Amino acid sequence: MTSKLTKNEIINLLPHREPMLLIDELVDIVKLKSAKAIVYVKKNSFYVQGHFPGQPVMPGVLIVEAFGQAAAALTAHGIDKSTYENKLVFLMSVEKARFRNPVIPDCRLELLIEAVRSHGRVWKYKGEAFVEGKKMADALWSATIVDRK
Repeated sequence: MTSKLTKNEIINLLPHREPMLLIDELVDIVKLKSAKAIVYVKKNSFYVQGHFPGQPVMPGVLIVEAFGQAAAALTAHGIDKSTYENKLVFLMSVEKARFRNPVIPDCRLELLIEAVRSHGRVWKYKGEAFVEGKKMADALWSATIVDRK
């Protein structure tokens, strides 16, 4: 099992497409346990153009979305391909999310993701977001694996 996924490999695992596919790489993968997702936050990203003009910031809700995408890629990559065929990972709840510092464009946002536990199709995750070693956000959330319709 590879310990790195490129953007094209992530596209093969997730249903997200541009502009909503937020994660660019998944590295340091420990099967079904943890990974680091890389998000290159750019000045021309759709979400910073109007948030906020003159002082762009990545919206906190999209940091949570990136956490969810990273967790979904970690899970999809780790489970048997035939099991994941025709499935999707849906966010169920966000129990805690804290935004400690603004994420400014032209940075490399690193998301440290950990699968805390799984019970059947329901998974619980935690994550921390960093830019240059400084904690920007953290969250605790749950997701479920569902059949594609």
